[in-house]
Amino acid sequence: MTMLQNAAPAVILLIVMVGVAWLLQRYRRHLPGVSRQQGPALQVLNSLSLGPQQRVVTVQVGQGADSVCLVLGVAPGGVHTLHSLPLPAEPLASADTNPPMATGFAARLAQFTSSHKAPHAPR
Repeated sequence: MTMLQNAAPAVILLIVMVGVAWLLQRYRRHLPGVSRQQGPALQVLNSLSLGPQQRVVTVQVGQGADSVCLVLGVAPGGVHTLHSLPLPAEPLASADTNPPMATGFAARLAQFTSSHKAPHAPR
């Protein structure tokens, strides 16, 4: 009986804590200053690791005609905007007329050397 008397306050406290957590989760949208999303819609477009703790991230902010693409530098010391540009409302049609880029190192090297060949004058 004494063990039950000693454990009862701990069990009651545990039940109260679980109940408060459940109530907060259920009614958090009704609490002032708490909402699921504030501000414009964000979408990470790409991320590139520059080192163990540095990254360059491109993020689309907003939707439709108001969307902007941000290039962000992310490091342990903070996040810095490197560049920002507005995004077109619809994809460019001219992108389909360009030939596909060469893939692989050999194809890109051949493309580079063929476009930069210039006759060298003898010395």
